[in-house]
Amino acid sequence: MEHMVEILGIPLSLLLLLVGTGLMVAEALAPGAHFIVVGAALTTAGLVGLLVSPFLGALTPFVLALVVLLAGGATLGVYRKIGVGQGGSGSKTSDSDSLVGQTGRVTERVTASEGEVKLDDGGFNPYYRARAMDGEIAEGEEIIVLDPGGGNVVTVASANAEEDEIDRELRRARERAAREAEENPDREPGSETA
Repeated sequence: MEHMVEILGIPLSLLLLLVGTGLMVAEALAPGAHFIVVGAALTTAGLVGLLVSPFLGALTPFVLALVVLLAGGATLGVYRKIGVGQGGSGSKTSDSDSLVGQTGRVTERVTASEGEVKLDDGGFNPYYRARAMDGEIAEGEEIIVLDPGGGNVVTVASANAEEDEIDRELRRARERAAREAEENPDREPGSETA
């Protein structure tokens, strides 16, 4: 233990474990696959370091760097394989603006102040807290997202209501986005061209 590498008086392995765990907690609080890969890699390196650093001495930082790279690569590979954070089917939407025009069903009666919906293409966790634009929307009714509200609480309207100007504009925007996606399959959704 006398050769253990320390930063600010904390063993490197313990520091990696704490930072990695903190990043995974941050991911739980702000989902979207932003912190999970780095968090998993640092946590793994911290655990490995706690187990093997007494035997490695001065080589500990190099071994831990290798573990971070391997664990990060493996975690990224798994997340890409299951589609998390890529905006495709079965993944989390790439940003809150991409929720506009999404359709789904009410899972808990939606009023002006409360409710819940499940979006058809809502990603890894398709359930969202929702507020109704007008009146109430009964459980089981089909909805359309009018305002993403930052992604935490979406504003919705009944999809069964007669189509108004807002609905027509949302439909046109969806059709335009679908055409652009067909014409430019390599372009990220929502990215602007110069």
